[in-house]
Amino acid sequence: MTDTRARRGRPRAFDRTAALTAATRLFWERGYEATSIGELTEAMGIRPGSLYAAFGDKKSLFKEVVQHYGRSPVGAFVGVALEQEPTAHAAFTRILREAAAIYPDPSHPAGCLTISAATNVTPQDVEVETFLRDLRNGNLAVFEARLRMAQQAGELSDAANPRALAAYFATVIQGMSQRARDGATAAELTEVAELALAAWRTTRH
Repeated sequence: MTDTRARRGRPRAFDRTAALTAATRLFWERGYEATSIGELTEAMGIRPGSLYAAFGDKKSLFKEVVQHYGRSPVGAFVGVALEQEPTAHAAFTRILREAAAIYPDPSHPAGCLTISAATNVTPQDVEVETFLRDLRNGNLAVFEARLRMAQQAGELSDAANPRALAAYFATVIQGMSQRARDGATAAELTEVAELALAAWRTTRH
């Protein structure tokens, strides 16, 4: 007979991806400030000591959650569109239309984690707010770089302002995220996306 005592006594293997997915959903739903360590450990199925051992403190866990979110389909769609589409117009069309579908999708919390997770943070957590702001500003810089390339390729007129257009699209996307959190439907957000895309008409030759 095989001795199963050791097998029964051995703790379950720690599934880091599953734990991160649970933490991502909680932070996304409630925001950084309103999510407690107790709620995180319960959702992740681990004890506080295991959380600290595996991820460090709450801030370190949150930063890893943001990276995890950024690799998921709902978090990576902007970068994927910019990489895959042959023109800036096609890329931003895809981004806005996919945002309209993804942000209100009931299979996950509404909106975008990196846009909404660090509102109303306390002074001691300003590092988290800065972390997400820098991430969003980095995305804005990517938008501007892509639009400058489009201008050099003749896709935008010489009179167009890539910086302002990048800021415009970033503002629309952030607004769509908040509207989704406020209950906007995919149909409403699609209308917003199509109106925003009309801005291209003023940037062409």
